[in-house]
Amino acid sequence: MAKNFGFLVCLLIMALDVAAGILGIEAEAAQNKVKHLKMWVFECRDPSNQAFKLGLAAVILLSLAHIIATLLGGCTCMWSKEEFNKASANKQLAQIRIILAIGLSLLIIGTVANSKSRKACGISHNRVLSIGGILCFVHGLFTVSYYVSATATARDLSRHQDPFATQA
Repeated sequence: MAKNFGFLVCLLIMALDVAAGILGIEAEAAQNKVKHLKMWVFECRDPSNQAFKLGLAAVILLSLAHIIATLLGGCTCMWSKEEFNKASANKQLAQIRIILAIGLSLLIIGTVANSKSRKACGISHNRVLSIGGILCFVHGLFTVSYYVSATATARDLSRHQDPFATQA
């Protein structure tokens, strides 16, 4: 049953990341449907309520996927480059937080740009939501790889510590 549980966790993580990616791309499409005036890097755009809702849902799903993978795969923290260089490949793979931080930041920037109740002018945020959505797909691939690697490492460690464990 434990093997099926791991497979289901991987499917859940991928489903959440794919859904977040699709919602991010759909939010970009909804944002592009509103009226806007662009001059060089500055842009005046009406906020899109639909883009706000889709972007917020993408942020929540991406965060949920990362939390599930981190809690079930084991949390690994490194504080220096020296620790990172000495760490195993599994611990280095755990540093998917960089992809999460970039993707989540882009989705939040795009969502906040659509949260205002009035017309806003400022620096253009072209393709921020769609790039954040694409990074959700990349996050899903790395997160599943990390989860599989972390659970395999934990299983191997438990077998080496228990001399009476049966080989599967």
